[in-house]
Amino acid sequence: MRIRDEIGKNGPVYSFEFFPPKTPAGEASLFEAIDRLRELRPTFVSVTYGAGGSTREKTIELVGRIKNEIGLEAMAHLTCVGAGRDELASVLRRLQDHGIENVLPLRGDAPRETQRFEPAPDGFAHANELVEFIRSSGHTFCLGGACYPEGHVECRDLSQDLAHLKRKVDAGLDFTITQLFFDNSYFFDFVERARAAGVAVPILAGIMPITNVSQIERFTSMCGARIPAELGARLNRSREDEAAVVEIGIEHATTQCRELLLAGVDGIHFYTLNKSTATRAVLERLRA
Repeated sequence: MRIRDEIGKNGPVYSFEFFPPKTPAGEASLFEAIDRLRELRPTFVSVTYGAGGSTREKTIELVGRIKNEIGLEAMAHLTCVGAGRDELASVLRRLQDHGIENVLPLRGDAPRETQRFEPAPDGFAHANELVEFIRSSGHTFCLGGACYPEGHVECRDLSQDLAHLKRKVDAGLDFTITQLFFDNSYFFDFVERARAAGVAVPILAGIMPITNVSQIERFTSMCGARIPAELGARLNRSREDEAAVVEIGIEHATTQCRELLLAGVDGIHFYTLNKSTATRAVLERLRA
């Protein structure tokens, strides 16, 4: 199943993002979360690709298991980091051998020890180059791409960032997924600007239900997303009350999603952090 064929078919799509766990216990926990979320009938799930390609093998393994053993449509992330053309071509062939039909090509984050992205020899410096490579290789993958309502953390010029997105779309993206955001006004403004710039592909909204204050502060500092002042104040007052923080996060994400759905969003992509409780609560409230 190609994701592009499902978007707009029966209303907005819902999807979940997971990351490859580092331990057997983490893997068991991940599949418990997937099993609980499977009941919510997501259109697809995606599996990330670690910095420097550090989880490449596990990503390939997981998307294959999720699709072929669990029966959920799976999309594999693929980055330019630390990989030349031959290695990327090998990964694409292996994904195809697993029956994977959907790929999310990304530039990728620099390894933590360098803090600066450097393309691999015979590799790519930008995501649009990876998209062009996949399209020219003869593969028929449905390709998603990342977009940034508040601008990429390395490019805060919104016009320039949008130009980068347009190049990716023109290279052959079928749809896009936004970076997480907590203020819908950024999303609505971004969609308006993207459409005016000629970006016509579907745009799925990336939502992360907050479950831990320190964690979300760390995430937003890394990705450049802003937490609205009122939400930040509520979270700070409840910082030491885990249950209260989770409820605030679920409540805020649910309110976000309701507004997005009323506005006709193409779909909602939940960043789950390999957990099911908060995401499940949000989606159940939306479907109630």
